[in-house]
This record gives sequence, structure tokens and C-alpha cells, in this order.
Amino acid sequence: MTQKDITFVADFLTEHFNEAPELYNRKGKYFNVERVGQYLKDEDDDLVSPPNTEGNQWFNFLKDSTHLKESPLLFPYYPEKSLHFVKRQMEGVIDQCLQKPADVIGKSVHQAACMSLYKISQSEDSTPQLFKLPFLWNDKTSNLHYVLFTMLENSISKIHILRRHTDTSSLLYYLILSELFSCRCYSCLDAHFYDDETVTVVLTESVQQEGKERVLAQLPLS
Repeated sequence: MTQKDITFVADFLTEHFNEAPELYNRKGKYFNVERVGQYLKDEDDDLVSPPNTEGNQWFNFLKDSTHLKESPLLFPYYPEKSLHFVKRQMEGVIDQCLQKPADVIGKSVHQAACMSLYKISQSEDSTPQLFKLPFLWNDKTSNLHYVLFTMLENSISKIHILRRHTDTSSLLYYLILSELFSCRCYSCLDAHFYDDETVTVVLTESVQQEGKERVLAQLPLS
């Protein structure tokens, strides 16, 4: 420790843990509470040493503003409470704001189509991962919705693209199987849409050897 560190600790102890004879008749500690730790206690009790807001520019600004003083858009300030108390208050307000949109959106979402990709035996204890999570893309110019995914195991050299019209009244959908390489020298690590007409893929050599080559390629959707 440097002399500066020692001086800092000594000043801290002198300021916050000095004896206070006027508090001897009270219950509890006979020194001042550390001013930072009180904000982190998960309690609803008032702070022992609340902050001094005198001269604070923001509070003075609100006090002098007729319109902002009672504005419902400003989150209320609790100078006597800890951060845990304020956090719970804010979470309650946010939950209340999001509840109505969540109900409306939830009732408007419904399943448009369902397609079985594969079946597995229910008796197996450990289910192998055969399906990689999809990447979604919405082509607004053509009103088409794409789902791009890869199947592991026996079809790692293929990219699966599910294309569907955004018109929910139409139940037609098209599945495109794109063979990357017929020789199966490469397998697909990942694939995303780059734009409405281009797909970006990350390939790796299928040969079991050290230093496998990685290839970043952009393929036209056509």
C-alpha cells in the first residue's frame, strides 16, 4: 500500500467511525453509518444518513418549474430510501406499463403453420441435437417471410430455407433445400441472411484434421 492509500483509509475511519457521545443513550452503534453501504441494504427503512440535496441543480430546477414539479413522466425521488427500495418501486411501475401491451400482443399472435421436421424415439434418454435454431428474415419488398436453418448429423452440407407469404390467409409455404457442395467437403457452421437477395454462410472443412479451413461465403438466394 502506498502512503496515499493509508491516508485515505485513515481519513475514512476518522470521518465515519469516530465516537459520538450524544448517541450513547441510543441503541445500536456509537459511530456514524458508512454512507455508501446504507444505500445497498434491501430494507424499506429510512436511511440513517440521508444525502444533503441542498444546492443540487436538478432539484432546484424541478422546484422552480411549474410544469415539471408535478409531471407524471418524472420518476419520483425518495431521498430517505435505499436503492433497493427505489428499484422495487421502479419495477412495479414498469410492469404496470408493460402489462397492457403484453396482453394485446399475446392475444393477437397465433400459429399460422406447422411442419414436422423429424421424429425421435421417446424411449431415448438423451435426445441428440438435430436442429440448429433458425434465423428469421422478413423481405418487406416481396412480402415474404424466410426461416433459415440447418439440420445436423446427416445433412450438415445443406441449408434449409422455409419461405412463406406474410399474408396470413394463405397457407402455402415452400421449402428450399440448398446443397452447398455435392462432394460434402464442407459443412455449414452458421448461415444468416445478408439482405433480401443474399445469404452469408460460414463453412468448415469436414475432414477430421487439425487446422480446419473456415470459409466465409455469400451466396445469392436465387
